[in-house]
Amino acid sequence: MAQDTVILTRSVDAVQIPSGAPIRLEKDRPVVITQSLGGAYTLLYDSRCLVRLDAKDADAIGQVPPATGSSSEPTPGAHVDEEMVYSQLRQVFDPEIPVNIVDLGLIYDCQVLPREEGTFAVVVKMTLTAPGCGMGVVIARDAESRIRQIPNVTEARVELVWDPPWNPSMISEQGKMQLGLV
Repeated sequence: MAQDTVILTRSVDAVQIPSGAPIRLEKDRPVVITQSLGGAYTLLYDSRCLVRLDAKDADAIGQVPPATGSSSEPTPGAHVDEEMVYSQLRQVFDPEIPVNIVDLGLIYDCQVLPREEGTFAVVVKMTLTAPGCGMGVVIARDAESRIRQIPNVTEARVELVWDPPWNPSMISEQGKMQLGLV
């Protein structure tokens, strides 16, 4: 996405990158949209501060919030498998890196567990590119939200793990191409 400068149409809460600290963005201030992936936005605020804006607040920067499909009622006979989970996780991005968390090699394990009445719980083990990254909780919350959009998933849990430590060799070929590493 080209870097577009827009004026905030309302005050909105965001998260500072990479600390993960909350920040209030004030109405009528200019921001530069530096990344728009997975429904979230990375913005340059006050010409010095990178922040992440949730998709639900896209209207504050003149964007249309993406539609979310979630099923509140179980669909009889529907099945959930790992590929469905990975498909959703490919919609989750590190706000500083334009590659999804699957292709970055951050997903270590995925379990789809049957529950009562045809519902499923999903447990994912995920790491980060750096243990001190303050965005870990935000990225994990995004992943859980995406997983819950799968019909019949009634529980999603993303656990942050550090063993084995992440390294660039874990990036998929697709991710390496996106980053210009091949």
